[in-house]
Amino acid sequence: MSAQIQGFTMSESITKGLGIKGFLAQRITLKQIMREWRFMLRQRDVVMLLLCSLLLSGFAITSGINEVDNQRSTIERLLKADALDGKDVLNSHADYGSVAYYRFHLTYSEPSALAFAALGERDIYPWKHRIRMLALEGQIYESDTANAELAQTGKFDFVFVISALAPLLVILLFHDLFANERANGRYDLLLSTARSPLSLWGPRSLVRFVSLFVILLLPFWFGAFMQDVGLSDTALISLWCGLYLLLWAGLSIWWGRNATSSPRVASGLIGIWVLLTFVIPTAGDVIINQSMESVDGGDIVLAQREAVNAAWDKPIEATMGPFTQSYPQWKGYVDMQSLFEWKWFYAFQQMGDESTAELSLAYRKAASKKYEVAGYVSMLALPHLLQRKMTRLAQTDAIAAFEYERQVRDFHRRLRHFYYPLLFKNEVFSVEKLADTPEFVPMANHEF
Repeated sequence: MSAQIQGFTMSESITKGLGIKGFLAQRITLKQIMREWRFMLRQRDVVMLLLCSLLLSGFAITSGINEVDNQRSTIERLLKADALDGKDVLNSHADYGSVAYYRFHLTYSEPSALAFAALGERDIYPWKHRIRMLALEGQIYESDTANAELAQTGKFDFVFVISALAPLLVILLFHDLFANERANGRYDLLLSTARSPLSLWGPRSLVRFVSLFVILLLPFWFGAFMQDVGLSDTALISLWCGLYLLLWAGLSIWWGRNATSSPRVASGLIGIWVLLTFVIPTAGDVIINQSMESVDGGDIVLAQREAVNAAWDKPIEATMGPFTQSYPQWKGYVDMQSLFEWKWFYAFQQMGDESTAELSLAYRKAASKKYEVAGYVSMLALPHLLQRKMTRLAQTDAIAAFEYERQVRDFHRRLRHFYYPLLFKNEVFSVEKLADTPEFVPMANHEF
């Protein structure tokens, strides 16, 4: 009798003339769902697990919102300080070279609306710089001193809870779905009194899954509302999370369908979880870093500073010659009336950057290639793949960091193009002309 009931499948019911809708209606009813809901609420361990899930998700969302708010308040505070600093420099100096030397310009990458849920690489890559007219490479890479191994742990944000912790919660909810009933001797009796296996296990699985999904996503929905996240992005994140949790729930049910020992089921599923969440991503990262070596940011800073410092002891022609090859429009303006002029100073700053251009380009290409290859590794590790998807949507991944660096380089180039005519043509100092000094305007997240 029990074996016959177990062998009753959806395909067999459909071949008997029932459509899918009729099949589900006959086997999963609202009454059954309410029964399983009441049954679940009487299970203290399940209720405690759901409460812990709510606390984890709520804490992650709260931490993410606080971090994003801190970053935004930092940017706002620095913008005010930058404006005051600019006025002070203009009041203290009366030549273009000095103004360019002492004037800092704040550049920044403002967190997106979704950044609270997926902080991504914003704790690894810099998201703010104070840029001057000096050689740029040192200004960009001098912040490349973070401990990469410590930074890999990341922050406790929503994407970490969903990708790394939620599968463990799913396993704890579903690993003993069948084995516990077999261990207590109720399995055959339950099947004999049920219309079909689906009518018994379907409502129980559905109630547990929906409860966990809503519990985990509820803080995110609240945070998305508070941060003015668009409905499309909110729905897309919810869809990804739902499919991801459904895969783990399906795996847990399939793994334990014939099991008689719930600890054995749990240990097997946890082994898969450890493999996909930690072993494959970590091993992939080690292999990528060892097989794709590149210079460090510190090496670029050192090389650029050595080139700039060496220029002080070289003849002026040793700087102006290469400079005019890069900027032939200033070839007729390189004559100097004294041992020091600002145009020469900024020319060898430019040459310092050009001396490390190949190193810098190789560094950026290697970083981009590593991120690309890591994408292939993530195909073997669903948690890592979900993290990449969410951080890309939140504009907090390495691609967003590369784009911010490109914006900084573009801004610094505009600064040079603004000051060079004033310096090389020995323009008479005028505060009014400085009103046209380029200002950094961060590109909106949807524009890249």
